[in-house]
Amino acid sequence: MSKPDSSYSAARVTSSADGDFASRSAARLEQIQSQLQAKPRGNRLKGKVCIITGVGSIAGIGRAAALQFAREGAAHLYLIDFDPTNLPDLKSTIEQKYPDVKATTLAADAADEAAISGVCKQALQEEGRLDVFFANAGIATQEPLQNTTAESFMNTLRINTLSCFLAVKHGSEAMLKTNPSRGKDLSSGSIIMTASVAGLRSGAGTVDYVCIPLQKTDIRVNAVCPGLIETGMTTGIFNFARSKGAGAKIGQLNPMGRYGIADEIANVVTFLASGT
Repeated sequence: MSKPDSSYSAARVTSSADGDFASRSAARLEQIQSQLQAKPRGNRLKGKVCIITGVGSIAGIGRAAALQFAREGAAHLYLIDFDPTNLPDLKSTIEQKYPDVKATTLAADAADEAAISGVCKQALQEEGRLDVFFANAGIATQEPLQNTTAESFMNTLRINTLSCFLAVKHGSEAMLKTNPSRGKDLSSGSIIMTASVAGLRSGAGTVDYVCIPLQKTDIRVNAVCPGLIETGMTTGIFNFARSKGAGAKIGQLNPMGRYGIADEIANVVTFLASGT
């Protein structure tokens, strides 16, 4: 009798294990979804006035958040997306399921300062307060590196980063406003921004989202992230601290207990450059 092919047996075991795990994962995801749909309403956001950007995708994070905010008792949701196609459906879904929740939809660019400033002011005018800003809007192209234009890259950067800055700038300004007549005696609020694991580890996506297209080319792409370094850009910080007699304290929060100099960063850059 011939000896069993061990590699074939191992492959069958691995395939079976993968299939079992996939089945369990699918069942678990279905269970989570059914729990969310069936659970009774909560009150974690009771009376809160909220803004959410990037709500247009039927299967998206923004829409899911809008529905959960409504389930948790939010008083008024201001829902924004550049593409207005699915906004009417989202508004009617919320109003039918949760008639006590106001839903205002706006077709606007999350990176348009006038639009974001305007919706924050609208919330203050209509509700007297702003409690939550979920900056969820984001895009990524499908173009390979060599076909990605500078204009396309900058548009992705504008939407994915400027929108977050505007949410912090104008959202916080509105959240600082107090209004005892509407139950807000002190400034407060929550600003949440959707980022990506791709910002921590390059894994998938196009060049405007994550720098992975050069894998397996022997071309390295590294980023150097300096702490507090004395450069022309930081001169004002150093001069101010020294003028106050606090020069010895500059950089004390760094793990090394001090600030750095340009030559130290240049050493790292030289090391990265030396392996070409």
